[in-house]
Formats: sequence, structure tokens, C-alpha cells
Amino acid sequence: METKGYQCRSSRYIESGQSAVPSSVLFAAGLLGNVLALLLLGQHRRRSRSPGGRPPRVSAFYVLVTVLAVTDLLGKCLLSPIVLAAYAYNRSLSELGPGGRGEDEPGVLCQLFAFLMAFFGLAPTLLLLAMALECWLSLGHPYFYRRHLTRRLGVTLGPAAAGLCALFCALPLLGFGVPMQYCPGTWCFIRMAGGGPRELGFPVLYAGLMGLLVLAIGACNVSSMRHLYGMARRQPRRGPPPAAAPRMEELDHLVLLGLMTVLFTVCSLPLIIRAYMGAFAADINENADLSALRFLSVNSIVDPWVFIIFRTSVFRSFIRRVCRR
Repeated sequence: METKGYQCRSSRYIESGQSAVPSSVLFAAGLLGNVLALLLLGQHRRRSRSPGGRPPRVSAFYVLVTVLAVTDLLGKCLLSPIVLAAYAYNRSLSELGPGGRGEDEPGVLCQLFAFLMAFFGLAPTLLLLAMALECWLSLGHPYFYRRHLTRRLGVTLGPAAAGLCALFCALPLLGFGVPMQYCPGTWCFIRMAGGGPRELGFPVLYAGLMGLLVLAIGACNVSSMRHLYGMARRQPRRGPPPAAAPRMEELDHLVLLGLMTVLFTVCSLPLIIRAYMGAFAADINENADLSALRFLSVNSIVDPWVFIIFRTSVFRSFIRRVCRR
């Protein structure tokens, strides 16, 4: 199997001159942002409590946002401590968790890291698609939405989607795709360049699936904007406030979803491009692959801060004024 271009694939120690400060700062920012986002969501749940002490009426959109924040937080808490431990012991991931079946294969810890990276890169995409579908159905097909989208359906589909995502991301552990250690020895992901169909089939499928999900999310958002614009044109210019309130709540959902979608697209495009370039152009560039992986990991850090900024009254009033005009 060709190893040219991948200098840290079998290294036992972290490259000299590398510091743990950037990883520590990113971990702290992701941890703080997701915790604050969950606190804001809990506050929203308390404010949504019905009169008489009945259970709070929380929209499905906010339930999905909560699941997204929990997923991002779980990903940070599982991946970042492994990176920080590698820096603390000055050992690569394959050296910290040995046990590969051959000399060229990474250790067990590296394979687990590659699986977690793939899973926590794909799972937020599925959640964003669920949020986009929820927003599109609530605006364009309200009767179908109220009749069929129940809490029981959400409880059933959520674990099922997570299970399918985990099975798909586990394919490299079964031989379809090759987990590999990247420089400086603290990252592991699927090999994206060099090799045959067995090595490159999974990254191409992974990138293609993410690309299709991004296109589906964009299509749902555009359709939701069209429905919202049509509702705004049909409303009287001086209608009562209660009639306009539900539309403003859906506008908030759509704007927040649009911001998160743009952020995710920017963070995932480098990985999609690198996967196709490595498979079809045989472009072996470990630094470019590592930059694409770092872009993908930044999404779970910035996502909660986008939600926190969006929840501020100044930002929301500015967005509403712009959308009204």
C-alpha cells in the first residue's frame, strides 16, 4: 500500500514544534458554547410552560436544536480529550492505543478516533436536514405536519437515524476504507488519497452523501423562504399582532437554520473537495487534508455561538427589520 506523502502515518511521537494551546482553546470554546446554548434552550423551555403547570409547549424545531447542541457537545467531549492526552504524553494516537493487526495499520485508538470524526461530521448534517424538513413542512404543508409529525415519530426516527449513521461510519472498521493517522500525530481519519477502490470508495461515498445532504438542506430552505414570502404578501399590511406572531417565529427558525446551513457548508466543502481530488486526481497532500479535517471540526465549535448570538434581542430585531423591508 502506498505511503508516499503521509509522513506521520506510522509515527510514534508528535511532530516537534507542535503546541497543545490551539486544541485547548478550541475545546474550551466548544465546551463553553454548547453548555451556554443548552442553558438558553432550557430557559426557552421554562418560558414556554403552559398556564396551570402543564408540560411546556416546545416546537419540534427547538427539540432538534437541543439534540444538535448535545451532539456537538458529546463530540467535543469524546474527541478533544484524546488529542490533549496525546500532547500530554507526547505520543501519537497509534502509540497511545496500539493493537493494529499489522505494522501498517493504525492502533485501536486511532481507528476509534477516525470513526468518531466521521460520525460527528455526518450526524449534525442529518440533524440540519431534519430541521430544514420540519421548517419546510410547517410552512408549506401545515395539515400534514400537524397530523403526522408527532413526538412519537421523532423519538422513533432519531435513534434509527443515529444507528444508520453509525453503521455507515463503521464501514472502514470492516475493511471498506482505511483509517489513517495524520500529522502531527494527534488526528485520525479515513485515507482520502492513494490506493485502490477499497481504500478510496468510502471517502468518495462519504463526501457524496454529505454533498447530497447539503443540497437537500438548501432546497428545503429555499422552498421555505418562498412559502414565507407568499404568506407575507397575502397578509394585510395593518393586520392584528396575533396574526403576525406565528410568522415571525417561523421566520426566526428559518433565519437561524439558514445561518447554520451556511456555516456547515463552508466547513464541510473543503473535506468534500479533498475527497474527490484525492480519489480522481490522485492529489496526495496531507496538509490540505488536515486543513479540511480542522474545518470540519470547527463547525461544532461555532454552531452554538451562532445560536447564542442569534438569541440576543438586538440581533433578532435587526434581522426582523431587514426581512420586513
